[in-house]
Amino acid sequence: MTTQPSDSDAEPSDVIPNATPAGHDASEIWTLRLYVAGQTPKSIAAFANLTRICEEHLAGCYQIEVVDLLEHPQLARGDQILAIPTLVRQLPPPVRKIIGDLSNTDRVLIGLDLLPRT
Repeated sequence: MTTQPSDSDAEPSDVIPNATPAGHDASEIWTLRLYVAGQTPKSIAAFANLTRICEEHLAGCYQIEVVDLLEHPQLARGDQILAIPTLVRQLPPPVRKIIGDLSNTDRVLIGLDLLPRT
């Protein structure tokens, strides 16, 4: 199931279970939270890029939670969100943050620890 971030939904977030990355435990679920502000072009691009990356590299073991800060600004405090869109990898530890529209796939994969740093 894939949904676009929406500022018309009453829920604070949409949870998208989907996606086993190579070299990782098949029972390990990656929990990713994407903070956006409405359906701006950058927010929509970030969601589309994240979904594509997860399908390609985490197929079978990920969960995306989209948090619209226009509807729920108080949720930004917990993850100390200062810019949007921001992706927060909550699980597996450690927590990692990536700011931007996630269009640079290599940067996102390195940020998520799916590719080694060079």
